[in-house]
Amino acid sequence: MTLDGKVALVTGGSGDIGSAIARTLAAEGAKVVVTYVGAEEAASATVQAIHDQGGKAAHLQLDQRDPAAIEACIKQVEASHGRLDILVNNAAWNIGIPFPELDKLTVDVWDRVLETNLRAPFLLARAAADLLKADGGGHIVNISSAGGISPGSSSIAYSSSKAGLNHLTRCLAVAMAPEVAVNCVAPGLVEDTRMAKRLPDAVAAGARRQAVLGRVGQAEDIAAQVIVFVTATSITGQIMVVDGGMPGTMR
Repeated sequence: MTLDGKVALVTGGSGDIGSAIARTLAAEGAKVVVTYVGAEEAASATVQAIHDQGGKAAHLQLDQRDPAAIEACIKQVEASHGRLDILVNNAAWNIGIPFPELDKLTVDVWDRVLETNLRAPFLLARAAADLLKADGGGHIVNISSAGGISPGSSSIAYSSSKAGLNHLTRCLAVAMAPEVAVNCVAPGLVEDTRMAKRLPDAVAAGARRQAVLGRVGQAEDIAAQVIVFVTATSITGQIMVVDGGMPGTMR
């Protein structure tokens, strides 16, 4: 299945994983719109890399903690491209707070994590629903985390937000069927990304130690799994872990 003529929106396209996903979608023929919060230079670099490959891409600023901004983003995609076939909810925020340090997990931190990582993907899916259902239907791929499956990540708030995103994937798969397939990729540690650098050292070391393949998740493998999901016609409500084979997520 070709993605020629399809339009994809990748949130957090300024980040390492988001950039890999955007570049891979573009290489398969999709027109890609990437969002960023403040890292416009990095988002521009992603767009330029796609242009250099002969692809089509643009970027939009989006603070996805702002519901009005989410609505405006989807309307701008429709106005500019006339359609939306693929939504990749990749943007997220984390901060390193070891699980036992409960007092450091403040209300403000909790709200920022949950609003960015869980509420925003729902609001984006809701705002884009009509566009995604048009022209034969579309796809949503949520980028979650192995920390949403087993209790270990940058913080309790992050793990909770990603556990919620995993189940939101299943709920949206039911709610948006049969026109829209909704699936999820759950990476573990991905070396040298901004998210990985915020992990407590013990968590990162544990991921490296436990990965049975001797290496942790790779951005290219995450992007490749996104392609599998958005080109499939009979897969929905599924979560694929990409973490090098950590026993705690082998379920």
